Amino acid sequence: MVLALAALAILFVALALLRPVDHDESQYVAATLLTAHGFIPYRDFAYLQTPLQPYLFAPLALLAGAWTWPVLRIANALLGLATIAAVHRAARIEGAGPRAAAIAAALFATCDILLFSIGTARNDALPAACLALALPAIVRTAREQASRRDALRIGALLAAAAAAKISYALPALAYGLWALFRADRRPWWTLLGALPFATLIGALFLQAPEAFLFGVLGFPGQAPTEWYQARPWKPSTAAKLVDTLKFLALGPALLAIVATTGRRHRWHLILDLLILAGLIAALAPVPTWRQYLLPMLPALFVRLALVWHAHPPGKAMRIAAVVFACAGLAPTVEAVANGGIPMRDALRTATAVRETLDRAHVTGPVATLSPQFLPGTAIDPRFAPGPFIFAVRRCSMPGRNANSTSSRTRESVFSAIRARS
Repeated sequence: MVLALAALAILFVALALLRPVDHDESQYVAATLLTAHGFIPYRDFAYLQTPLQPYLFAPLALLAGAWTWPVLRIANALLGLATIAAVHRAARIEGAGPRAAAIAAALFATCDILLFSIGTARNDALPAACLALALPAIVRTAREQASRRDALRIGALLAAAAAAKISYALPALAYGLWALFRADRRPWWTLLGALPFATLIGALFLQAPEAFLFGVLGFPGQAPTEWYQARPWKPSTAAKLVDTLKFLALGPALLAIVATTGRRHRWHLILDLLILAGLIAALAPVPTWRQYLLPMLPALFVRLALVWHAHPPGKAMRIAAVVFACAGLAPTVEAVANGGIPMRDALRTATAVRETLDRAHVTGPVATLSPQFLPGTAIDPRFAPGPFIFAVRRCSMPGRNANSTSSRTRESVFSAIRARS
C-alpha cells in the first residue's frame, strides 16, 4: 500500500505540473501571495471564497517565493493523495475488506472530477481532503466506537472544509444535524472542534462585512447569471442535468451511484446524508461544473467499498468499472498530451516579468489581470481577482498602497508577458 501511494504521489505531482494553466488559478495564487505579505482577505483585496486556503498556504508562499504557483499545485496534488488514502482508511474501518477498499479507492482516483480538482492551484483539493480525512472518525461514530477526540477531529475538519470552500458547509451541516440526534455522538465536542475555524471566519467578516458577503455569497449568485445572459442554455435545468451526468460518467462515480442504490445498512445513513448534501451543494450554483461534484465523492466511494465487500461485483460490473475508469482518465490524458510543460512556460513568463520590473525600478503595485505572474510585493491588491476583476466592479477594494505603476511601465510588463507566452 505504501508503494502504491508513493507511485500515486509521483503521478499526481507530474500531472499537476503538466496540466495546462486554468484561468481560475490567478485569484488563488494572488490571494496566497498577498496573505503571505500581510494583506487581509476581503478588507485589503477581493477574495471570492471562504478564507482558509490563503492563510493555510501562506507559509508555502513565503518559503517558495518565485516558485509559489507550482508549489501550490504540488500541495493540491498531495492533498488529493491524502483524500484517496482517507477514503481507503474509512472503508476499512467501516468493515470493507482490503480488496474492496483498495478497488474503491483506485476507482475514486480515476474520476475526472478529482483529477481536475487536484491538478491546479484552485481551492478544490483542500476542502475535499478535510472532508475525506474526517470520514474515518465519522464512520467510527456511526459504529458507536468514537471518542471525544474523534468528535473534536470531525468538527475541526468539517469546519476547515467549509472555511476553504462554502459548498462544503452543506455536508458539515448534514453531519451536525445527524450528530444532534444522539448524545453519544458528542455534538457539543464536535462544535468545540469547529470553533477555531468559525472564529477565523467571524473575525474576517467583522473586518469587512459587505466585502465578505459579496465574495462568499453575492458573487457566486450574481456573476454567473450575468455572464450567461447571452447563452441561456448553459444555466438552464436541462443543461445542469446533462452536465451533471456527463461529469459523473467521466469516471466511475455514476457507476458507484448505480451500484450502491438500494443497498443500505443502518451504519450507512450518515454516508448517504453526506452524499446527498454534496450533491445538493453541487447543483445549487449555476451552472454546474465538474469540481462542484467533488464534495459527494469521498463518502460515495466508501459506500461503494462496503457494497462490493458484501456483494462482490459480477463480470459485467467489473468490465463497466474499467470502461468508466478509462473515461475518467481520458480528459487528463488529453490535457497533458498536447506537448510542452505549461508550468515551465509560466515560470519563464514570471521570470521575464520580474526582470522587466527590476529594469524599470518598479516599486509600487502592478495592475494586471494575471497577478499569478508577479512577485507578491508587486501585486496590486485591487487586481487580486485576476480576470474576475470585472465581475467584482461593484465591490470597492482599495489596497493598502494606492500607488500604481505608470502606463509605460505596465505596458512593458504586458509586452514581456506576450513575448514569453
